[in-house]
Amino acid sequence: MSEDKPAENVDSPPVEVNAIPNGKGHEGGEEVPTLAKTPPAEDCGNPHRTENADPNLPESQEFLSGADDKKTTRFTDFEGKTSFGMSVFNLGNAIMGSGILGLAYAMANTGVVLFLVLLTVVAVLSSYSIHLLLKSSGIVGIRAYEQLGYRAFGTPGKMAAGIAITLQNIGAMSSYLYIVKYEFPLVIQAFLKVDKPAGEWYLNGNYLVIIVSIAVILPLALMKQLGYLGYTSGFSLSCMVFFLVSVIYKKFNIPCPFVDFAFNSTASEMNVSAIDSGGEIDPSCIPKMANLNSQTAYTIPILAFAFVCHPEVLPIYTELRNPNKKKMQHVANISIAVMYIMYFLAALFGYLTFYGEVEAELLHTYSRIDPYDNLILCVRVAVLTAVTLTVPIVLFPVRRAIQQMMFPNKTFNWPRHIAIAFSLLTFINLLVIFAPNILGIFGVIGATSAPCLIFIFPAIFYIRIVPKEEEPLRSVPKILAACFAGIGFLFMIMSLSFIIMDWTSGTSKASSGH
Repeated sequence: MSEDKPAENVDSPPVEVNAIPNGKGHEGGEEVPTLAKTPPAEDCGNPHRTENADPNLPESQEFLSGADDKKTTRFTDFEGKTSFGMSVFNLGNAIMGSGILGLAYAMANTGVVLFLVLLTVVAVLSSYSIHLLLKSSGIVGIRAYEQLGYRAFGTPGKMAAGIAITLQNIGAMSSYLYIVKYEFPLVIQAFLKVDKPAGEWYLNGNYLVIIVSIAVILPLALMKQLGYLGYTSGFSLSCMVFFLVSVIYKKFNIPCPFVDFAFNSTASEMNVSAIDSGGEIDPSCIPKMANLNSQTAYTIPILAFAFVCHPEVLPIYTELRNPNKKKMQHVANISIAVMYIMYFLAALFGYLTFYGEVEAELLHTYSRIDPYDNLILCVRVAVLTAVTLTVPIVLFPVRRAIQQMMFPNKTFNWPRHIAIAFSLLTFINLLVIFAPNILGIFGVIGATSAPCLIFIFPAIFYIRIVPKEEEPLRSVPKILAACFAGIGFLFMIMSLSFIIMDWTSGTSKASSGH
């Protein structure tokens, strides 16, 4: 550890100089007064106290907050320069994944009221879970999920957290790239008005995924800090807002019951309204308030997956300017609230457009009405852009987890940084090119790693890390945390058993290639 000390003086000036390219234009000197405001519990003011407390933890140093962030260049150096707004964009982008495309389908299988209840519960629980993570990280002055695991349970805790993050985020990246593979060829086909593709390479999803990965995702994934991705995250979220506005607009433009494109040219005039000749409303055009069927099993994992941003919370916290727990909780709450509103509106209007006919992938349902609809083509491009720009955000925590598990004591190294990103992207491309349907990916990963990252780990780390003197085991916060972990276990067992029953009965849309 002592060899790190000289680096502190050497590294400080470059870090301050580097503050300008971040686009925020601060002087490095601004950092100094803010340290006084940071609560002492964060261990910011006195980094050496924490350092001496765990001599066997060299890899934790780079996650100490405030002043000693300038000490060495490690995985997430350049801390404390990302603005509040950029952090909200980054976390919002981490939350907002391709899950939004499956939410209308989830609503069709739960009903409007039940969906709203589930969505609200998951959003509130996600926020509480982030509170537990921030409280634990504040007490030990470490801002890495894997390191919290190490502090709570030693190496097994670190490995469990690292593996869960890796699985969860590889699942998320696969599902995003799956959308690129599936949607991009259709979009190009529609723009070029090619009715029957004759095997052109530019209409082959597998080639397109590889091109997008190399041209867009890899350069962004090679960025040194998450903070730089704030701009692409903002753009990504604006694409999703465009998607939402279009879904709402289309609700009032598509008649119910809708007609497939095959019959559209002749039959569309006859189906302008949901009221049939007898003056009755078509029963298939009445929204269900509550609805349970075999597909409901998928809804809970898809919803849980909808708010998983927990692996990104601590890296974003590390890079937040003038960080403290309250400020980061605000970032998290705003991100979750905005996504909650967008999710509900997208699901509601998507569902009210197609009712029981809605498919697992919402945009695919619009193509059944008119494959050449220009607005929907633009929406598809926007969604493709948004999910493509989310992949680098999600890749950061995986690379960090791999560094923590395999190279815990190494300083930042460009060749390794690049190699991990490149091999991850290669692996995910292979997975996507030979992968099953999107629901299968969502369901299984959502049912296993998501409960760990959202419920179980934050709760058990909290119980272990918060000292007994501060909160005895029988204190209310710890009992709540234990119940929270219990909910996670229940949720995992329930989702997995539903999915296994569904697969064995053969009714699964994931296995039937719907």
